Amino acid sequence: MRRYGKHTDEDDIRTRPGRRNTRPRTNIRPKHEDAAEGLVLTVDRGRLTCLVEDRVVMAMKARELGRKAAVVGDRVALVGDLSGKKDSLARIVRIAERTSVLRRTADDDDPYERVVVANADQLAVVTALADPEPRPRLIDRCLVAAYAGGLDPLLVLTKSDLAPPDKLLELYGHLDIPYVVTSREELQNGTAVARVREQLDGKITAFVGHSGVGKTTLVNALVPQEQRRTTGHVNAVTGRGRHTTTSALALPLADSDGWMIDTPGIRSFGLHHVDPSRVIHAFPDLEPGTEGCPRACSHDEPDCALDAWVAEGHADPARLYSLRRMLATRERKEGD
Repeated sequence: MRRYGKHTDEDDIRTRPGRRNTRPRTNIRPKHEDAAEGLVLTVDRGRLTCLVEDRVVMAMKARELGRKAAVVGDRVALVGDLSGKKDSLARIVRIAERTSVLRRTADDDDPYERVVVANADQLAVVTALADPEPRPRLIDRCLVAAYAGGLDPLLVLTKSDLAPPDKLLELYGHLDIPYVVTSREELQNGTAVARVREQLDGKITAFVGHSGVGKTTLVNALVPQEQRRTTGHVNAVTGRGRHTTTSALALPLADSDGWMIDTPGIRSFGLHHVDPSRVIHAFPDLEPGTEGCPRACSHDEPDCALDAWVAEGHADPARLYSLRRMLATRERKEGD
């Protein structure tokens, strides 16, 4: 075995450079003025599928972006191999400023905020009229997230062949929120598809819905060239379906400049990121009644004007219950 002393003149000794000898970091970032513009279509374990002109390109996020993540709907700048060929890989070097953001948390006590979709114009809340039963409080939460993120809401009511929409429309039909009612037969013959498309043309629409409500069936009817696996089963005990869409995916509408973004089925919609004072904006039927509330009213106290507003018939009591339930959850979280 060769041994070296402290002072040796051999030139074949391999040495590891110290930290001071490495290249210093810099805050100067390359401009990448020749970067191409693209749209993020889907994200899967760090790999981002992007549309660059008419090519689908696989990419990864550049380290210089730090912890900032790109999500479906983001407008990005890419460099590298933009050919779209198999095994090619580009690099995302910039993420454009977002015009809207759909956020959610796992629940109201979870501080981890997840950005689901960026730059969507509207949020289509898909709800079955039966099998599973409608969940108005979940709808209310989606409306809060839509208003907070800068998206216009759209209600899509499915399975009208199993139950009439009258009861649900009593809660939401007079709120100036556009809605479409569909049945399974209408989806098969195309009449419902035409009505839904009228609300989607020229817009980027994110679709959300509880598992089993028929969201993926609707997506397949709207974009037949991109068949996604449907659930086909709702548990008779829990009323829940299986998650069949595992990641958000942007899909172009045929013969239209509109886009739709299919998102995984949800069972909860946490609003940890939403300021409690803004929750009332998602209840336009109740908001005028707050004019008589005392200053800094929590809307859940004896002298809250909303009780009289509802008692006079201006709004449904179930809506006030939903608002107070949502605010109470937020107050418990802040008091922890």
